[in-house]
Amino acid sequence: MTWKNTADQWGPVSKLLHWLIVVLVLVLAVVGLTMGELPKTPKYFWVYTMHKSTGITVLALVLVRIAWRLYAGAPKPVPGTPTWQSRIASVTHFLLYALLLAMPLSGWLYDSASGLRPFRWYGLVEMPKLSPPNEGLRGLSHDAHELLFWVLVALVVVHAAAAFYHHMFQNDDTLRRMLPGRRGARNPG
Repeated sequence: MTWKNTADQWGPVSKLLHWLIVVLVLVLAVVGLTMGELPKTPKYFWVYTMHKSTGITVLALVLVRIAWRLYAGAPKPVPGTPTWQSRIASVTHFLLYALLLAMPLSGWLYDSASGLRPFRWYGLVEMPKLSPPNEGLRGLSHDAHELLFWVLVALVVVHAAAAFYHHMFQNDDTLRRMLPGRRGARNPG
C-alpha cells in the first residue's frame, strides 16, 4: 500500500486531511454562526477560544495538505473528463486552498487587532499577535472573515455539487476516489 496519491486515486493521507478539514470547517461554521447568540458567560469565552484554536488547527492542516499535495501529487482527471472541467476543477481547488488559508488568517488578524488578551491554542501555546490593537483593522478583518466564510460556503457547495454530478450523472470515479476506505477504481461489472 502506498501513502502517496496514485495516477487514479487519492492516497490515505490526502483522504484523511481532506475529511478532517471538512469536519473541522463544519464545526467552525456551526459554532461561528451561533456564537453571537450565546450569553457572555465563561462558557462563551471557552467556546470562542475553542473556535479560535480550531481555526488555527485548520490553518496548520491546510498548510500540511498543500505540502503533501506538492510532495505526493494529485491523481489525473478521470478518463473522459473534458479539458474545461479539469481546468475548472483545478481553479476551484486552488480557490478552496486560498480560502482555507485566508479564513483563519483573517480571524487571527481580527483577534490580534481587537486588543484582547493573548489567546492560547487549546490552552497550551500562546499565539503571537499579528498586529497591535487597531480599531480600523479590527473591523476590516472581521468583515473579511465573514465575507470569506460566505464565499467559502458558495465554493464548497459548487465543489460538492460537481462531485455528486459526476457520481450520479456521469457515473465516474471522481467522488469515489476521495471517499474513505476506497481503493482503486470502481468495478464496471
